[in-house]
This record gives sequence, C-alpha cells and structure tokens, in this order.
Amino acid sequence: MTKDNSTPIKRRFFLMLGGAAVMTGCVTDGMVLPSIPGGAGGLTEADAAAGIRAALNNGVGSAISLIGVRDGFLRNPQIHIPLPGFLQDMQSSLSRLGLSGPLDTLETQLNRGAETAVPRARSIFVNAISSMSIRDAVGVVRGGENAATTYLKDRTFSPLTNLFTPIMSNALQETGAVKTLDSLDARLRSIPLAPRLGADAKTDLIRHGVQFGLDGMFLYIAKEEAAIRSNPAKRTSEILRRVFG
Repeated sequence: MTKDNSTPIKRRFFLMLGGAAVMTGCVTDGMVLPSIPGGAGGLTEADAAAGIRAALNNGVGSAISLIGVRDGFLRNPQIHIPLPGFLQDMQSSLSRLGLSGPLDTLETQLNRGAETAVPRARSIFVNAISSMSIRDAVGVVRGGENAATTYLKDRTFSPLTNLFTPIMSNALQETGAVKTLDSLDARLRSIPLAPRLGADAKTDLIRHGVQFGLDGMFLYIAKEEAAIRSNPAKRTSEILRRVFG
C-alpha cells in the first residue's frame, strides 16, 4: 500500500488553523466564534446578541421610566418639543403682544402628547430589538458607546415612525392639542389679514411630535447603553456582565 506522505503536512496545516482560531476567538462545533473585546473570554456570537438585546431593552425601559411621565418632555431641556417652525414663528410674534396664550397651551399639550405616547410604544421597540441579527449584534459589541442605539435607530426609525404616528395622533387628541389647533385656526380665519395655518397643519403637528418623541427615546436609550458599557453597576444581569464586563 502506498504511504500517504501528505499526512504530516495535513496535520501541521490543521494545527496552524487551530492556533489561528485560538488567537482570534473560540471554536464551538467546528465554527470559529469571535472573542468580544472588553468582555469575558469564551463568548459566542449568541452571547453577544443576547447582551446587546438586553442592553437595548434596559435602555428602552429606562427611557420610558424617565420621559414617559408627566413633565418628562415638557420640563426636560434636552428633549422639550417646541412648536413646528410655522407655529413657532407665530408664537414668537404674538408673544411680543402678549397674545401667544393659545400657542403656549398647544406647545404644552404637544409635550404632554409625547409623554403619553412613549409608554404605549414599548412593544414597538422591543419587537425591533428582538429582530436584530446575531451578525449585526457582534459588530455592535465592538462599536462605540452607543453603537447599539445607533444601529437600532438607523435600521428602525422609518418603520417606528409609521407605527408611532397613530399612537402620537391619539395622544394629541387626548391632551387637547388637536382641538386647540382647530380652535386657533378658526380664530385666525376670523381676523382679517391674519396668517393661515394651512391645510396640513394638523398632519405637520403630529409628524413633528413623532420626530421629537422618537428622538427623545433614542437619546435616553443611548444614555443607558453608554452607562452599561462604562459602569459595572449598570450591568444588572449575568449576560450583561459577561458581554460588557
């Protein structure tokens, strides 16, 4: 029988391949899984995905508890929602005459709408987080202090906007913002030469509230993610400690 002289070569090749895998990650079921910089050794891609999802879910919960409450938007200078540009200009002009009361009320009601809408959107964010792929999660673990939040916002902002819009619309109805806008429009129409709000004023107000409401959510999700990455005390579960410890 002919001796296979390639066996030592093959053995050396696989030993070299195994050594490379040890340096770059860990081997599980024949698949090389990357190590997670800054985390404990031996993490798998599934661990990374679970850790990122946990961090984002914590961020959503923290954001809702902070801004989805009375004055969460209204009294918070970081995320306070001003009136849309066309109404803000009108508010500024009328303020000098002491006549901006209805618009000031509308601004308050707009912020109240966001405070009401945000908690109702929890499931939207949770579903978006659960759809994150393992491959994307591995890349996110290696990213900056708010890489997960940035990924989530980049990938989900448009569908979240569509889903959040009716929630915001209902919230603005409940807080009286839509009624105030209709009343303001009627008053302006009765004043000669007064500016008009336009046919899309209500739609613009809702769209504006949605934009600022989601921006506020993502700002606070990012704050929580950064805290989890930098502060061990914020790693309140085993998976968070394994991935970010």
